[in-house]
Amino acid sequence: MLDIKFLRENPEVVKQNIRNKFQDYKLEKVDEVLKLDQENRDIKKEVESLRAERNKLSKQIGGLMAQGKKDEAEEIKKKVASQAERLNELSEKERNVEEELKKIMMIIPNIIDSSVPIGKDDSENVEVQKYGEPFVPEFEIPYHTEIMEKFDGIDLDSARKVAGNGFYYLMGDIARLHSAVISYARDFMINRGFTYCIPPFMIRSDVVTGVMSFAEMEAMMYKIEGEDLYLIGTSEHSMIGKFIDTIIPEEQLPKTMTSYSPCFRKEKGAHGIEERGVYRIHQFEKQEMIVVCKPEDSVVWFEKLWQNTVDLFRSMDIPVRTLECCSGDLADLKVKSIDVEAWSPRQKKYFEVGSCSNLGDAQARRLKIRVNGESGKYLAHTLNNTVVAPPRMLIAFLENNLNEDGSIRIPEALRPYMGGMSVIK
Repeated sequence: MLDIKFLRENPEVVKQNIRNKFQDYKLEKVDEVLKLDQENRDIKKEVESLRAERNKLSKQIGGLMAQGKKDEAEEIKKKVASQAERLNELSEKERNVEEELKKIMMIIPNIIDSSVPIGKDDSENVEVQKYGEPFVPEFEIPYHTEIMEKFDGIDLDSARKVAGNGFYYLMGDIARLHSAVISYARDFMINRGFTYCIPPFMIRSDVVTGVMSFAEMEAMMYKIEGEDLYLIGTSEHSMIGKFIDTIIPEEQLPKTMTSYSPCFRKEKGAHGIEERGVYRIHQFEKQEMIVVCKPEDSVVWFEKLWQNTVDLFRSMDIPVRTLECCSGDLADLKVKSIDVEAWSPRQKKYFEVGSCSNLGDAQARRLKIRVNGESGKYLAHTLNNTVVAPPRMLIAFLENNLNEDGSIRIPEALRPYMGGMSVIK
């Protein structure tokens, strides 16, 4: 959410940012905000004037009563009572205007970084760099669920009976591999100085609206019926929510944390051949990383975060590339975002396995995450990034480590988490 003062002073900048994100239908919202903001300031001005007048009259009443001028005092009391009614009326109006103002401000997108490429959707994202040499073996690579089934490692049919489409049972060595990747990712991030955390897997609505846009919320979140609780779509939500309405001493920054959690997503609109299997699912597990830092440090942390994911995948011999998200592919709260994509030898293309985002002070403004520095209080900056999210990551792992005889090679870094195994047969 933008600072209302910034929007008031820079309406054309805000409108151009909306155009850059190809959300022209929101342009009129800027004018609505300006109108409501002026109305709100006019109300506050009248309220202040009435309160000052009421205080003045109250003193007069006391003086008149002391002088025995009861009738004059009663007349002034009537005037004070009339002003009290007007104040109540204005207070109600002020609440309504501020509520509407906040509602509209919540859907106006954050100002994107000047380095973000302008484009309508993810088809116009820009490749930044490749890491590792993508290869295609001479033998045919089966679809990932077929690989898993050869190890009796997945049961989609039973899951469909139990929970419906978009769920799965992982079993045996494939399930062990899944857990090994999560454990390895946890230790990988701890070794890079991040504090490990297991957060709540449900959050309240004020946290949901603090960490994401309404559009994301509708497309992703599962609501718990009869309670003010939502299942998390990523642990970033509860990790950033941990700092809601707090004032952090500047010397305690940055806060660098890595978290494990299951994730639950509606995945509305998911379709196509690559949506079968475990590519787009309603439940999965993930290792995440978040940073809460000073505004001037967020650019540096952004680069560090996505590099962590690249390094993790390369340590497991998986070729990856980084992709700069264009303006139209950025969620409304994001200032800048880079996706990490893994190489698929079967598809002969890259696919997304993680996303790194700098949200500036957008989440901090909504959640009131402030920093107490030498020059006073200010809003923190927040960032998040996927460390690894199996079982989607398993698609890349299985394809890139499949041997011609059908066995799976275990990279050296992962062997301690697989009981020393170097291959799954």
